[in-house]
Amino acid sequence: MASTRDIRRRIKSVKNTRQITKAMELVAASKMKKAQQAALAGRPYAELMASMLAALADRVEATQHPFLSQREVKTRGIILITSDKGLCGPLNSNVLKLVTDIKTPAKYAVIGRKGAQFIARTRRELLADFPANDRTSFADIKVVAEFMVKQFLDGAVDTVEIIWPRFRNTLVQVPTVMVLLPLSSVKDVIADLRSDAGLTAAPAAKAVDNQMLFEPDAATVLESLLPLYLNREVFQHALDAKASEHSARMVAMKTAKDNATKLLGDLTLEYNKARQAGITQEILEIAAAQFAA
Repeated sequence: MASTRDIRRRIKSVKNTRQITKAMELVAASKMKKAQQAALAGRPYAELMASMLAALADRVEATQHPFLSQREVKTRGIILITSDKGLCGPLNSNVLKLVTDIKTPAKYAVIGRKGAQFIARTRRELLADFPANDRTSFADIKVVAEFMVKQFLDGAVDTVEIIWPRFRNTLVQVPTVMVLLPLSSVKDVIADLRSDAGLTAAPAAKAVDNQMLFEPDAATVLESLLPLYLNREVFQHALDAKASEHSARMVAMKTAKDNATKLLGDLTLEYNKARQAGITQEILEIAAAQFAA
Protein backbone atom coordinates (compact mmCIF):
# COMPACT_ATOMS: atom_id res chain seq x y z
CA MET A 1 0.00 0.00 0.00
CA ALA A 2 1.28 3.50 -0.88
CA SER A 3 2.23 5.84 1.93
CA THR A 4 -0.21 8.51 3.08
CA ARG A 5 2.18 11.21 1.81
CA ASP A 6 2.11 9.77 -1.73
CA ILE A 7 -1.67 9.44 -1.64
CA ARG A 8 -2.05 13.06 -0.45
CA ARG A 9 0.19 14.19 -3.29
CA ARG A 10 -1.95 12.29 -5.82
CA ILE A 11 -5.17 13.69 -4.32
CA LYS A 12 -3.82 17.23 -4.69
CA SER A 13 -2.81 16.54 -8.31
CA VAL A 14 -6.22 15.09 -9.20
CA LYS A 15 -8.01 18.04 -7.57
CA ASN A 16 -5.99 20.45 -9.71
CA THR A 17 -6.79 18.43 -12.82
CA ARG A 18 -10.50 18.42 -11.98
CA GLN A 19 -10.46 22.17 -11.47
CA ILE A 20 -8.79 22.73 -14.85
CA THR A 21 -11.10 20.40 -16.77
CA LYS A 22 -14.16 21.97 -15.14
CA ALA A 23 -13.02 25.42 -16.23
CA MET A 24 -12.35 24.18 -19.77
CA GLU A 25 -15.79 22.54 -19.85
CA LEU A 26 -17.48 25.83 -18.95
CA VAL A 27 -15.50 27.76 -21.56
CA ALA A 28 -16.27 25.17 -24.25
CA ALA A 29 -19.97 25.20 -23.31
CA SER A 30 -20.09 28.97 -23.74
CA LYS A 31 -18.31 28.82 -27.12
CA MET A 32 -20.46 25.89 -28.20
CA LYS A 33 -23.67 27.85 -27.70
CA LYS A 34 -22.39 30.75 -29.81
CA ALA A 35 -21.08 28.41 -32.52
CA GLN A 36 -24.41 26.56 -32.73
CA GLN A 37 -26.29 29.85 -33.03
CA ALA A 38 -23.92 30.97 -35.82
CA ALA A 39 -24.43 27.69 -37.70
CA LEU A 40 -28.23 27.96 -37.46
CA ALA A 41 -28.22 31.64 -38.46
CA GLY A 42 -27.37 30.70 -42.06
CA ARG A 43 -30.63 28.82 -42.64
CA PRO A 44 -32.77 31.77 -43.80
CA TYR A 45 -30.04 32.76 -46.26
CA ALA A 46 -29.88 29.21 -47.61
CA GLU A 47 -33.66 29.15 -47.99
CA LEU A 48 -33.67 32.42 -49.97
CA MET A 49 -30.83 31.29 -52.23
CA ALA A 50 -32.64 27.99 -52.88
CA SER A 51 -35.74 29.95 -53.86
CA MET A 52 -33.77 32.11 -56.29
CA LEU A 53 -32.11 29.10 -57.89
CA ALA A 54 -35.48 27.36 -58.13
CA ALA A 55 -36.76 30.32 -60.12
CA LEU A 56 -33.66 30.17 -62.33
CA ALA A 57 -33.64 26.42 -62.89
CA ASP A 58 -36.19 26.27 -65.71
CA ARG A 59 -34.79 29.34 -67.45
CA VAL A 60 -31.15 28.26 -67.76
CA GLU A 61 -31.49 24.52 -68.33
CA ALA A 62 -29.20 24.68 -71.37
CA THR A 63 -26.64 27.01 -69.81
CA GLN A 64 -23.24 25.38 -69.38
CA HIS A 65 -21.55 27.03 -66.44
CA PRO A 66 -17.89 25.99 -65.80
CA PHE A 67 -19.02 24.55 -62.46
CA LEU A 68 -21.39 22.20 -64.30
CA SER A 69 -18.78 20.73 -66.67
CA GLN A 70 -18.05 17.06 -66.01
CA ARG A 71 -14.58 15.65 -66.70
CA GLU A 72 -12.46 12.63 -65.90
CA VAL A 73 -11.28 12.68 -62.30
CA LYS A 74 -7.51 12.28 -62.17
CA THR A 75 -6.72 14.41 -59.13
CA ARG A 76 -9.17 15.24 -56.36
CA GLY A 77 -9.12 18.62 -54.68
CA ILE A 78 -10.10 18.43 -51.02
CA ILE A 79 -10.84 21.10 -48.43
CA LEU A 80 -10.11 19.51 -45.05
CA ILE A 81 -11.52 21.17 -41.92
CA THR A 82 -10.09 20.26 -38.50
CA SER A 83 -9.36 22.18 -35.31
CA ASP A 84 -6.30 24.18 -34.35
CA LYS A 85 -6.26 22.70 -30.85
CA GLY A 86 -6.72 19.26 -29.35
CA LEU A 87 -8.56 18.11 -26.21
CA CYS A 88 -11.74 17.49 -28.20
CA GLY A 89 -11.93 13.71 -27.99
CA PRO A 90 -11.83 11.65 -31.18
CA LEU A 91 -13.19 14.50 -33.35
CA ASN A 92 -10.05 15.13 -35.40
CA SER A 93 -8.95 11.49 -35.57
CA ASN A 94 -12.35 10.46 -36.95
CA VAL A 95 -12.13 13.13 -39.68
CA LEU A 96 -8.55 12.18 -40.53
CA LYS A 97 -9.58 8.53 -40.95
CA LEU A 98 -11.53 9.63 -44.02
CA VAL A 99 -8.33 11.15 -45.41
CA THR A 100 -6.46 7.91 -44.70
CA ASP A 101 -9.06 6.00 -46.73
CA ILE A 102 -8.35 8.15 -49.82
CA LYS A 103 -6.05 6.12 -52.06
CA THR A 104 -6.42 8.13 -55.29
CA PRO A 105 -4.23 11.18 -56.08
CA ALA A 106 -5.46 14.24 -54.17
CA LYS A 107 -4.38 17.76 -53.28
CA TYR A 108 -5.42 19.39 -50.02
CA ALA A 109 -6.30 22.85 -48.74
CA VAL A 110 -6.55 22.56 -44.97
CA ILE A 111 -8.34 24.70 -42.40
CA GLY A 112 -6.90 23.95 -38.94
CA ARG A 113 -3.46 23.13 -37.61
CA LYS A 114 -4.25 19.50 -36.74
CA GLY A 115 -5.16 18.69 -40.35
CA ALA A 116 -2.12 20.51 -41.75
CA GLN A 117 0.20 18.59 -39.43
CA PHE A 118 -1.38 15.29 -40.46
CA ILE A 119 -1.11 16.03 -44.20
CA ALA A 120 2.54 17.04 -43.81
CA ARG A 121 3.35 14.04 -41.61
CA THR A 122 1.79 11.56 -44.04
CA ARG A 123 3.53 13.24 -47.04
CA ARG A 124 0.34 14.10 -48.89
CA GLU A 125 0.28 17.09 -51.23
CA LEU A 126 -0.64 20.23 -49.30
CA LEU A 127 -1.60 23.20 -51.47
CA ALA A 128 -2.29 25.63 -48.63
CA ASP A 129 -3.24 25.73 -44.97
CA PHE A 130 -5.37 28.26 -43.10
CA PRO A 131 -5.97 28.84 -39.37
CA ALA A 132 -9.23 27.75 -37.72
CA ASN A 133 -10.13 30.84 -35.70
CA ASP A 134 -12.87 30.75 -33.07
CA ARG A 135 -14.59 33.63 -34.84
CA THR A 136 -15.10 32.12 -38.28
CA SER A 137 -15.65 34.97 -40.73
CA PHE A 138 -17.02 34.75 -44.24
CA ALA A 139 -14.06 36.76 -45.57
CA ASP A 140 -11.56 34.20 -44.23
CA ILE A 141 -13.45 31.20 -45.60
CA LYS A 142 -14.05 32.92 -48.94
CA VAL A 143 -10.29 32.96 -49.50
CA VAL A 144 -10.18 29.17 -49.09
CA ALA A 145 -13.14 28.56 -51.40
CA GLU A 146 -11.86 30.89 -54.13
CA PHE A 147 -8.41 29.32 -53.92
CA MET A 148 -9.80 25.84 -54.59
CA VAL A 149 -12.13 27.11 -57.31
CA LYS A 150 -9.13 28.61 -59.10
CA GLN A 151 -7.35 25.25 -58.84
CA PHE A 152 -10.43 23.60 -60.36
CA LEU A 153 -10.78 26.09 -63.21
CA ASP A 154 -7.04 25.92 -63.97
CA GLY A 155 -7.22 22.12 -64.21
CA ALA A 156 -4.90 21.44 -61.25
CA VAL A 157 -7.69 19.40 -59.65
CA ASP A 158 -10.75 17.75 -61.21
CA THR A 159 -13.04 17.98 -58.19
CA VAL A 160 -13.51 20.19 -55.18
CA GLU A 161 -14.62 18.21 -52.15
CA ILE A 162 -14.90 19.05 -48.49
CA ILE A 163 -14.26 16.85 -45.45
CA TRP A 164 -15.54 18.14 -42.13
CA PRO A 165 -17.18 16.97 -38.88
CA ARG A 166 -20.90 17.46 -39.50
CA PHE A 167 -22.71 18.69 -36.40
CA ARG A 168 -25.74 16.59 -35.45
CA ASN A 169 -26.10 17.41 -31.78
CA THR A 170 -23.92 18.00 -28.74
CA LEU A 171 -23.01 14.32 -28.46
CA VAL A 172 -22.83 13.35 -32.14
CA GLN A 173 -20.49 14.74 -34.81
CA VAL A 174 -20.31 12.77 -38.04
CA PRO A 175 -17.20 12.92 -40.29
CA THR A 176 -18.56 13.67 -43.76
CA VAL A 177 -17.29 13.96 -47.35
CA MET A 178 -19.22 16.16 -49.79
CA VAL A 179 -18.49 16.92 -53.44
CA LEU A 180 -18.83 20.65 -54.19
CA LEU A 181 -17.54 20.72 -57.77
CA PRO A 182 -18.42 19.81 -60.41
CA LEU A 183 -22.13 20.37 -59.86
CA SER A 184 -24.33 17.76 -61.48
CA SER A 185 -27.27 20.16 -61.92
CA VAL A 186 -28.84 23.32 -60.54
CA LYS A 187 -31.58 21.18 -58.98
CA ASP A 188 -28.98 19.33 -56.89
CA VAL A 189 -27.71 22.70 -55.66
CA ILE A 190 -31.25 23.60 -54.62
CA ALA A 191 -31.58 20.28 -52.76
CA ASP A 192 -28.31 20.91 -50.87
CA LEU A 193 -29.37 24.42 -49.90
CA ARG A 194 -32.78 23.28 -48.70
CA SER A 195 -31.10 20.54 -46.68
CA ASP A 196 -28.83 23.15 -45.04
CA ALA A 197 -31.88 25.29 -44.31
CA GLY A 198 -33.61 22.35 -42.58
CA LEU A 199 -36.46 22.29 -45.08
CA THR A 200 -38.13 19.20 -46.49
CA ALA A 201 -40.75 20.30 -49.02
CA ALA A 202 -39.87 22.65 -51.88
CA PRO A 203 -42.18 25.59 -52.59
CA ALA A 204 -44.17 25.66 -55.80
CA ALA A 205 -41.81 26.62 -58.61
CA LYS A 206 -44.39 28.76 -60.40
CA ALA A 207 -45.19 30.75 -57.28
CA VAL A 208 -41.51 31.54 -56.74
CA ASP A 209 -40.94 32.21 -60.42
CA ASN A 210 -43.80 34.72 -60.60
CA GLN A 211 -42.32 36.73 -57.75
CA MET A 212 -38.82 37.20 -59.21
CA LEU A 213 -37.47 39.19 -62.13
CA PHE A 214 -33.80 38.85 -63.06
CA GLU A 215 -31.68 41.63 -64.55
CA PRO A 216 -29.95 41.70 -66.93
CA ASP A 217 -30.95 38.06 -67.58
CA ALA A 218 -31.23 34.69 -65.81
CA ALA A 219 -27.98 33.29 -67.24
CA THR A 220 -25.95 36.26 -65.94
CA VAL A 221 -27.52 35.97 -62.51
CA LEU A 222 -26.69 32.26 -62.43
CA GLU A 223 -23.11 33.10 -63.41
CA SER A 224 -22.78 35.19 -60.26
CA LEU A 225 -24.98 33.07 -58.00
CA LEU A 226 -23.15 29.73 -58.31
CA PRO A 227 -19.78 31.08 -57.02
CA LEU A 228 -21.70 32.71 -54.17
CA TYR A 229 -23.37 29.37 -53.46
CA LEU A 230 -19.99 27.63 -53.29
CA ASN A 231 -18.53 30.24 -50.92
CA ARG A 232 -21.62 29.97 -48.77
CA GLU A 233 -21.44 26.17 -48.60
CA VAL A 234 -17.80 26.18 -47.47
CA PHE A 235 -18.57 28.88 -44.91
CA GLN A 236 -21.59 26.97 -43.58
CA HIS A 237 -19.54 23.78 -43.19
CA ALA A 238 -16.78 25.73 -41.43
CA LEU A 239 -19.35 27.02 -38.94
CA ASP A 240 -20.67 23.47 -38.61
CA ALA A 241 -17.17 22.18 -37.88
CA LYS A 242 -16.61 24.87 -35.25
CA ALA A 243 -19.86 23.90 -33.49
CA SER A 244 -18.72 20.26 -33.61
CA GLU A 245 -15.32 21.15 -32.16
CA HIS A 246 -16.67 23.04 -29.16
CA SER A 247 -19.33 20.39 -28.54
CA ALA A 248 -16.76 17.58 -28.63
CA ARG A 249 -14.41 19.54 -26.36
CA MET A 250 -17.15 20.22 -23.82
CA VAL A 251 -18.09 16.54 -23.72
CA ALA A 252 -14.44 15.47 -23.45
CA MET A 253 -13.76 17.90 -20.60
CA LYS A 254 -16.93 16.86 -18.78
CA THR A 255 -15.88 13.21 -19.07
CA ALA A 256 -12.41 14.09 -17.76
CA LYS A 257 -13.91 16.02 -14.86
CA ASP A 258 -16.22 13.13 -13.96
CA ASN A 259 -13.34 10.66 -14.14
CA ALA A 260 -11.23 12.92 -11.91
CA THR A 261 -14.09 13.10 -9.40
CA LYS A 262 -14.40 9.32 -9.36
CA LEU A 263 -10.63 8.87 -8.99
CA LEU A 264 -10.61 11.42 -6.20
CA GLY A 265 -13.20 9.38 -4.31
CA ASP A 266 -11.14 6.20 -4.74
CA LEU A 267 -7.96 7.95 -3.59
CA THR A 268 -9.72 9.46 -0.56
CA LEU A 269 -10.96 6.00 0.44
CA GLU A 270 -7.47 4.57 -0.01
CA TYR A 271 -5.99 7.41 2.05
CA ASN A 272 -8.47 6.82 4.88
CA LYS A 273 -7.68 3.09 4.87
CA ALA A 274 -3.94 3.80 4.95
CA ARG A 275 -4.34 6.29 7.78
CA GLN A 276 -6.56 3.91 9.73
CA ALA A 277 -4.04 1.13 9.21
CA GLY A 278 -1.28 3.43 10.52
CA ILE A 279 -3.29 4.34 13.60
CA THR A 280 -4.12 0.68 14.28
CA GLN A 281 -0.45 -0.24 13.92
CA GLU A 282 0.59 2.46 16.42
CA ILE A 283 -2.03 1.27 18.94
CA LEU A 284 -0.77 -2.30 18.61
CA GLU A 285 2.82 -1.19 19.12
CA ILE A 286 1.88 0.80 22.26
CA ALA A 287 -0.12 -2.13 23.63
CA ALA A 288 2.74 -4.53 22.90
CA ALA A 289 5.24 -2.23 24.63
CA GLN A 290 3.08 -2.01 27.75
CA PHE A 291 2.59 -5.77 27.79
CA ALA A 292 6.34 -6.33 27.51
CA ALA A 293 6.99 -3.92 30.36
